[in-house]
Amino acid sequence: MDRRGTVGTSRPQAVRRDVAREQTPRPGDDVGVLTRLREAVDDVARHSPARMTLVVFASVVGIVTALLSLPIATSTGQRAPFADALFTATSAVCVTGLVTVDTATYWSPFGQVVILVGIQIGGLGVMTLASILGLAVSRRIGLTQKLLAAAETKTTRLGEVGSLLRAVLATIAVIEGALWIVLFPKYLLIGYPLGEALWHSLFQAISIFNNAGFIIEEGGLGQYAGDWWMVMPIIIGAFIGALGFPAILSISRNWRRPRQWSLHAKLTVATSTILWVVGTLAIGLLEWANPRSFGTLPAADRILNAMLAGMTPRSSGFSTVDIATMTESTWFIQDALMFVGGGSASTGGGIKVTTFAVMVLAILAEARGDPDIEAFGRRIAPTVLRLAVAVAFVGATLVGAGTLALLVLTDLHLDVVLFEVISAFATCGLSTGITANLPDSAKYVLSALMFTGRLGTMTMAAALALRDRRRVIRLPEERPTIG
Repeated sequence: MDRRGTVGTSRPQAVRRDVAREQTPRPGDDVGVLTRLREAVDDVARHSPARMTLVVFASVVGIVTALLSLPIATSTGQRAPFADALFTATSAVCVTGLVTVDTATYWSPFGQVVILVGIQIGGLGVMTLASILGLAVSRRIGLTQKLLAAAETKTTRLGEVGSLLRAVLATIAVIEGALWIVLFPKYLLIGYPLGEALWHSLFQAISIFNNAGFIIEEGGLGQYAGDWWMVMPIIIGAFIGALGFPAILSISRNWRRPRQWSLHAKLTVATSTILWVVGTLAIGLLEWANPRSFGTLPAADRILNAMLAGMTPRSSGFSTVDIATMTESTWFIQDALMFVGGGSASTGGGIKVTTFAVMVLAILAEARGDPDIEAFGRRIAPTVLRLAVAVAFVGATLVGAGTLALLVLTDLHLDVVLFEVISAFATCGLSTGITANLPDSAKYVLSALMFTGRLGTMTMAAALALRDRRRVIRLPEERPTIG
């Protein structure tokens, strides 16, 4: 009320409205267009970060596809078919490694650089976006709000988000740099000139850490089946890359005190190690006497290749032995390992090792009659189990739908189709050799699986966690019969 008894407007409010009216961009104004575009992006990021992630990665895939479609991208100077360009771009950005054409001979140096940049962007983007989504879930505060707050206060410090991004970049630079330094002398000893040795070692280092599975060696890695200097960096680098940044950060901060690692880090390291050991023993025993795979190698080399074969199905996709020569029993073991995949917020795919670990712990707790799911002296909330079951079920549904689609589109057998579909969904990159001969329609199906497998489970987990709501009124409880 003002002095005359009528509803008035305070001067500060009127001034603010006048200023806002003056600053409102007129139609056709470039600044106005940019402002509206920025506001639209902020609105999408604020209300649907999962959708924003999908849009960003789809845009990157589109750009890489366009670059690979240029005549300069191929070694022959001819334009690559769209299906092959899209498939390769998706495989690179989603750090999968499945290919329809030979990376070493089909693509020119320009094309290989484009693939490498796609791998690096995909690996960095997945680790960064997954970590930020996880931070948003845990804090219930979106990244956009923090960015807007920083802009409003004219400060460049973003707290945990800024530290997170710097730590991700530093981690990637250190590990990829270490792999580059280790592999560079090896390529010099092989006989590569200085420039080619630098290029091959750099490409291999980035591909290893990002679990991409791409190689530019003519003839593949089969020539290094007994080379410990070449194979061990692949095993170690892929294992670290599949741990995920949250686990790596927790370990690096408390590397002398494992007891102080986060529960996530403990579960990731323990489950990853168990899966690696079990995979190594199972595949080593199944392929030990197979003359088409390990049978003709010396005992030490068989052990080395078993260690690699136990690690690569988790996501990296590197193999010194032709997968098609392995037994169907080995394929089944690899199917299971690929479906589990790597750690959360890592360059690995699959449903993630923590998802698998939580479900196994829930089964053990139920078998013992324990009311709570416990691990390493901590109790796991029931909501985590619900989320794990949802992620696993969606992953299985995608694999089933993809398998059915390829069976309809091709005349291939179930075993090879299932292997290829799980490899695409888990962004692993292992193949029985059928990918190059698939029709374009089947290539599009696998491309969609690689994309959804890379981002689907991550964004779905974040979206479901952010949708957690409280209810004042709860319905009466009743237990239906199970089993």
